[in-house]
Amino acid sequence: MSNSFTYRLLRKAGFNFSEGEYGNVTFFSALKRFLIRYRNGFLLKYCMYSMFLSPFNSRYIRAKFWRLMGAKVGKDVFIGMEVLIDTSNAKLIEVEDDVHIANRCILLCHQRDLSDYVVGDEYSRFPYKKGKIILKKGCALGTNTMIMPGVTIGEGAIVGAYSLVTKDVPPWTIAIGRPAKVVKTVPGPKNGSHE
Repeated sequence: MSNSFTYRLLRKAGFNFSEGEYGNVTFFSALKRFLIRYRNGFLLKYCMYSMFLSPFNSRYIRAKFWRLMGAKVGKDVFIGMEVLIDTSNAKLIEVEDDVHIANRCILLCHQRDLSDYVVGDEYSRFPYKKGKIILKKGCALGTNTMIMPGVTIGEGAIVGAYSLVTKDVPPWTIAIGRPAKVVKTVPGPKNGSHE
């Protein structure tokens, strides 16, 4: 089956792919991608809503399922309920040890590249830009925070609830807002020791 035929067939089936990303697609690569997305979607659904063994979900089961989806997840990571990750690009997510992700956060590793978008263009024809999301050791995301592609949240940084993070957040700072901006630098320990 030719690539252009497969592309046209997928478009007729309702899949609105950009030619830039999917122009060289084959039937088997499309099937493989579909099966991976289906599996990851199922795992994500379990992570968000399952009450089975709920005391263990936040720290153990959700982290294990994220790893099965392809994300790199460290130790003692807290993942709240209804946290959405980019299941198609989970391998671009890296979460270091002791990170806290509150309920209903979104980690998005892709977005349309609209740098050449002009009047009359069809939005869905533009390719995706992808970027890695890195959550450094001990950082925390407040409820309903959205992290965009290519963002690193520094060690010990805190992102306030309902923030939209479009740029890196430096270590040991507090950032809030839409878009998020640093509002405070966390002070060093008193007397030079960490108690």
